[in-house]
Amino acid sequence: MNFKIEICVDNIESAQLAYEAGAERIELCNSLPEGGTTPSAGLIHAVRSAIPIRMHVLIRPRGGDFLYSDEEFDIMGRDIELCRKSGVDGIVIGILNKDGSIDTSRTKTLVELARPLSVTFHRAFDLCNDPVAGLTDVISTGANRLLTSGLKNKASEGAELIKELITRTNNRLIVMPGSGINLSNIEEIKRITGASEFHLTGRKTITSRMEFRREGINIGGTGDSSEYSRKIVDSDMIRSIISKLKMD
Repeated sequence: MNFKIEICVDNIESAQLAYEAGAERIELCNSLPEGGTTPSAGLIHAVRSAIPIRMHVLIRPRGGDFLYSDEEFDIMGRDIELCRKSGVDGIVIGILNKDGSIDTSRTKTLVELARPLSVTFHRAFDLCNDPVAGLTDVISTGANRLLTSGLKNKASEGAELIKELITRTNNRLIVMPGSGINLSNIEEIKRITGASEFHLTGRKTITSRMEFRREGINIGGTGDSSEYSRKIVDSDMIRSIISKLKMD
């Protein structure tokens, strides 16, 4: 089987590292600690110019739930149009109704707007009210791919459901496990699910090169973060994961 790795990145350095490590595709977003939001036009253009591999862009106008206002839905459409003109290969979307079902009407509209780009329905699915009905709904929208952790916090915990979803697709949709995938569990997730594509961040923490440091202040407003460290793709980890996937 030809296994593919998609690396989720939120900066140009990580995009370049993912490419150099051998990733087949990236998902570009902003605000990873919030689960990801739509990246800026400047970042989209810069990453597209920097790397030749396939590039999907997250279309999510804000953090929080996946029940969007008319104004937010309009923003999503405008961002998709920008992506179509920017040379990206796909978009990543997810919309729910207030009862937890998949919003098939709005999703179909965005899928049609995005064509010929590939479309992934993201982990909004993991908050749906019924995964079996939800899978049927996602397929009906025309999406090419479903990113899911199997309705658990980590894909390793939801592996059995992911396996069931893959079986139920009958090759109508790619089901891609994501969330918490790393070097220690990739082989087990591959074995249980039978998946061919995997989504992960594969990051490490690096220290700022700033010499002057103002201690005791957090610009982000939380005490568990620091402006003097940040996370980027760990290229060695990605290479090791790819090597494990290629092993029989």
